[in-house]
Parts: sequence; C-alpha cells; structure tokens
Amino acid sequence: MHGHVTGPADFRESRNPRQPNKLDARTIKRRNALLAIPKADTQSVATDLFEKCREFQTAREVMAMGIYPYFRVIQSAPGTVVTVDGQELLMIGSNNYLGLTNHPKVVEAAADAARKFGSGCTGSRFLNGTLELHVQLEERLAQFMKRPAALVFSTGFQTNLGTISCLVGRTDTIFADRANHASLVDGCRLSFGKTVKFAHNDMADLGRLLQSTPNGGGRLIVVDGVFSMEGDITDLPSIVRLARQHGARVMVDDAHAVGVLGSGGRGTAEHFNLIDQTDLVMGTFSKSFASLGGFIAGDEDVIHFIKHFSRELIFSASMPPASVAACLAALDIIESEPERRQRLWEITRRMHREFRGLGFNIGPTQTPIIPVMIGEDLQTFRFWRALTERGIFANPIVSPAVPKGSSLIRTSYTATHTDEQLDFVIATFAELGKQFGVIS
Repeated sequence: MHGHVTGPADFRESRNPRQPNKLDARTIKRRNALLAIPKADTQSVATDLFEKCREFQTAREVMAMGIYPYFRVIQSAPGTVVTVDGQELLMIGSNNYLGLTNHPKVVEAAADAARKFGSGCTGSRFLNGTLELHVQLEERLAQFMKRPAALVFSTGFQTNLGTISCLVGRTDTIFADRANHASLVDGCRLSFGKTVKFAHNDMADLGRLLQSTPNGGGRLIVVDGVFSMEGDITDLPSIVRLARQHGARVMVDDAHAVGVLGSGGRGTAEHFNLIDQTDLVMGTFSKSFASLGGFIAGDEDVIHFIKHFSRELIFSASMPPASVAACLAALDIIESEPERRQRLWEITRRMHREFRGLGFNIGPTQTPIIPVMIGEDLQTFRFWRALTERGIFANPIVSPAVPKGSSLIRTSYTATHTDEQLDFVIATFAELGKQFGVIS
C-alpha cells in the first residue's frame, strides 16, 4: 500500500500460497535486512560537509614553521627581478620563457585594446563575446601553427577540458601519459570515455596497451609536449608511429613548448618535423605569449565541432580584449625576433651543464624547466626558505605533486636573464647544496 510504514507485524509468518509452511523470499529478504542493522544506526547521522576543512592543518603547521611557500604576494610587474614583501628577488620560478610580459609592444597593445574595446566582453564566444580581435588571433594562430584552423579559450586549463570532454564519447578510449598535466587529467575524467594510463614516456608500455585494449570506438593519445615538472620532451615520433599502427589520433599539450621548441617556436611537432602528423596541438597564452588564455589547433572540421560542442567555450566568458591584443603582439615578436629563443637555449644549455657539473640531480630535463631534486618535503621547504633569504624566487614542489621522497625545487629560465644573474643562481645553489647535504 502506498505510504505504508513497515512494522513488526509485517514479519509474522505470512505464507506463500504456492509454498505452504515457508516464508516468501521477499519477506525473508526484508526481515533479514532490518535485523542486520543495529538499532542505533537505523537513522542516518549527518556529516558536516566542512569537517574536512577544519581537520586540514598541514598548511597551518608549515606556516607556523615559517616555511610556507605558496600564495606569495608579488608587488611588482613580472620580470627577471620581482618584489615580494619589499624584498627584491631574482625570479627563476616563472614561465615567462621569452621575457615578453614587460615588452613595450605587448603592454601598449593591451592598453590600446582596453581603451578601444573596454575591459571585458560580458559574455561567451557563442553569443555576444566574439570580437574581431578573437577572430584575428585565431586566424594568425592557425597560420603560425601551420594548421587549417585554431580556436581560443579563456584559459589553457579550459582548453584541455573543453577539447577532450567534447571529443571523447562513451565508446572511445584515451591513452594518457601518467605525468600529464592536471588539466589533461581532468579533461579525461570529464569525458565519458575510458582512460588508460601508460608509464611516463614509455613507448613500449603505450604500444602494449594499444595492442591489448579492445578497439570498440575512437582512440586518442594525449600527452604533454614538454612535461611541466620533469622538463623532458615527449617521444612524439614513436607516439605518431604507434598511433598510425593502432588507429589512434594524437593530441599534444604544448603549453611549455610553443615559443620554445622548434625552429620557428611552433612547439613539439615542429621540433620533430611532425606538424602534418600531429592531429591536435594545444597551446597556452600564459607562458611565451605573456597573457592569459589558451588555444587548440587542428583540422577545420574538428575545430568547428569543438566550437559548437565544448561546454567550456560555450558557457564561459571570452578572453578580455587586452589579453587577446597582448597575444597578437607577442606573436608578432615570436615571429620577428628569433634571437630571443636562441638566447633562451643558450641559457638552458648552460644551466643544465652547471647544475650537473655541481653534482645536482636534475633528472631527464631537456628544456628551460630544470628541477633540482632535494628529497623530503620539509628539507625542500627549508632549502626554498634559504633561497628566498638569499634573494632567489623559486618554487618548491612536494608530495603529492611528486612521489613522496622526491620533492624538488622547480627552476625555469627566461631569455632576458643576464649572465650575471645566472652566475648568482649557480653560486647560491652550490652553497646551499653543500649546506643541506644535497651535493658533496
């Protein structure tokens, strides 16, 4: 009966007319289920959603020790030297690879766009948020990347979420490097497809998984071009070869590669001469482009599809005019001043040589991202604090961002660093490395 409340009388020996002398199965199931629950638990106990927030004390403990390294307030424009709490620090912790954040042409372009178009677009690209600047940037990016089409998003994170989640359906499979950036990880989670992870840059493992995974739908191999913590470059030639063998498409996140890798700064595909064989390339504007946002480049019909199905594009406000104009100006400089990229690689080769010569473990890095391995979390925080006291801004990376016991200081370099600044970095690391027992 609708609305009936179960009571003890419901569990008297009601008979099944087809099986006299036996309780019917439904009655037995209901009785056993009720009897199995202790009386005190028959009513659910509410849990405060915020309880975990009150229990989280790790950051406060590190703050109390004076070695909390996050959310530092910078009181100056980004550059090779920044001001934090009134102290000037040599910056080796940003992704300003080409040093364009303070370039007069970039700053002027952003200011001019704000004066002409205002401070924001007040809507999404899908409706009222597409300016002529957005279209111009997409056309320029497609031309620069040597791809038929490009589409810009408000952030790089959204670019990965919006691309992967709208392309990969329930019957599709993603093959993802275990060291992929969080935005790729979340893009895979947000899709309805299955995600299979392969060991970092391990092409034998990728080949095995491609071979053994049932092929019931589309396949997408997703990797970083340059891995943001390790600084190494993905083995794109092997990935492309395996993709063709097993009917997969390839998407490369080139956030740390566009502007840096390749003869023209077009990223990992150009670095390996594989532009025509890489299906999708993602880039971000918060690094070499000295702005904010992201883009995806590929075949026109694929970009057209993403444009009409990506929730992250359709339901987010579009890039502000100043950010778009800054990207356009930065792209002009990337194309017209290759000497910046050449200088960046001179610095990169020198710092690889210097750190390794001192005995530091910097892993397999091949790029301006140079991780200096320290070890335990607290030791890494203390090393970071000592760097700060000596006038260097760098980033400590601890578990769970890296495996426990593998914490590091992430350093990264800019084309505008001077030789004198690099001398200071090396001398300081040499001193502290010996002091903390990281090198002998």
